[in-house]
Amino acid sequence: MSVELNHRVSGHGEPLIVLHGLFGSLDNLGIIARQLEDSWQIHALDLRNHGSSPHTDDMDYPSMASDVVAYMDSQGIDRASILGHSMGGKVALQVALSFPERVSAIIAADIAPVTYHPRHDNELEGMKTLDLAGVKSRREAEQQLSEYVPEPGVRQFLLKNLERIPKDQQTGDGHLFRWRLNLPVLGGCYNNLAAAPEGDGPFEGPVLFIKGADSAYIQDKHRDAIKRLFPAAELEVLEDTSHWLHAQKPEAFAALCRQFLEASCP
Repeated sequence: MSVELNHRVSGHGEPLIVLHGLFGSLDNLGIIARQLEDSWQIHALDLRNHGSSPHTDDMDYPSMASDVVAYMDSQGIDRASILGHSMGGKVALQVALSFPERVSAIIAADIAPVTYHPRHDNELEGMKTLDLAGVKSRREAEQQLSEYVPEPGVRQFLLKNLERIPKDQQTGDGHLFRWRLNLPVLGGCYNNLAAAPEGDGPFEGPVLFIKGADSAYIQDKHRDAIKRLFPAAELEVLEDTSHWLHAQKPEAFAALCRQFLEASCP
């Protein structure tokens, strides 16, 4: 069953739906949205169990794709291009496989339509074990999280999901913070999120995969799966970037998106 997604709309032009990755929110690709909203109407979404969207007991790519299409229906959008990073890229690819008539073009940032080995055990464990009853500041939260997540940038990214509880909602149990993420479901459904999008395809429309040159998320061994499901796919490599390519080189990333969208959807 689809859910009503939190969203932000900006700009004017043909619709471009923007989808964040695991542990993210609609703010994550905000700098990219701002660079493209001069030519497209940007629909940035919080995926289920993330940001300010509803929490659900289930989570997989078909259900998330249905959420996106339900959002399109609510906005009167017949067809749209979709840009997704990481998990959001898999959601975009799932929409194309399940609802090809609703998709003009797809941009999948640093993700392939394949099943990955678990990559987020430390992040999940660190967030689950954070002592929310004892944490009095974000600095304390970061110190605790550092035992599981050594990279400062990743810790800061995860802690964007830690929100202070408004005074009128505090219950006197000592909790000043709570997670916006639905951590139990993300952990319980992680295998679904590591899996490949479902469907035999192919989606014949235009698809651009953008790889971070220093990232291992898109590899040569994924080429057959990409071509089988998305025979018109193109690949661009953004030099000197990792999995967070859109944040490391936003201007270059946005330029690749613009060039592809203008050529694919004139």
